Formats: sequence, C-alpha cells, structure tokens
Amino acid sequence: MAGIHFTFSDFKQLLALNIGISDRLDENRAESFTLLYCHFDGIDQEIIDNSLGTILRTSDSIVNYKKEYFFVLPYTDKYGADIVKKMFDEAFSSYLNSFMLSYPADGENPEELLGGLQDSVNVFYKYDLPCLDRFAKVI
Repeated sequence: MAGIHFTFSDFKQLLALNIGISDRLDENRAESFTLLYCHFDGIDQEIIDNSLGTILRTSDSIVNYKKEYFFVLPYTDKYGADIVKKMFDEAFSSYLNSFMLSYPADGENPEELLGGLQDSVNVFYKYDLPCLDRFAKVI
C-alpha cells in the first residue's frame, strides 16, 4: 500500500483527471472520490512518509505544499475518508486538522472543490490556505 505522489503544480489537473474518470465510469454520480485535506504541522517528515506508505492505497493520490497535504481518494465517500483520517491521527498520536469534500456533491469542477476547501478550512480552523490561490478561477 502506498499513495502516488504528484507535484503541487499538477494538483488542479489531477482533480480534473479524477473528475473525468469519475464521469466516465460512475454513471450514478455518487460520491466518486473524496478530497481529504490534512495539516501535518509539527510532524517529522520521515514519520509522514512512512505512515503514508502504509495507510494509503496505490490508487490514492498525494499532493502537498509544505505540511499542507491533500489526498484524492477514488471511490471513497466521506465515511471512508474519515477512516483514513483517523488512521493518520493514530499513526501520529495526534488529532490533525482536516477537512474533506466529495465530488460531485461538494463541487462540480476543480475550482469549486478547491474554493470550497479554502472557505471551509478558513471557517472551521481560522486559517487560510494561500497555496490554493493559484488555482482559483479567474473571473
């Protein structure tokens, strides 16, 4: 088990790819994938890397910007993503700030998903995710 790591600059395209695959394969448009955000501040990088390798599936995608980690979990609803998040909490012996959104219930495109994530983290944790600003939809 181990997720596949993508560069942060490819994050929006990774979401677009997963949306395309979901649209092609999931006719009922259920929660096709869940985007899980976790803040790993204060956790040693080696511990993060080892834990990701044992918790995630090979079909899961990882994108990070410093200690801000984003996971695309295909064919996983919010309940399943919460199980993954609890596994992280246990592995790090710490409660992690996190948030999750599912496609298509919480957004129909990468901009809506990422904008919803930014807004939600701001409301619930009172901090911004300025790293996502580069993916904001230009009006």
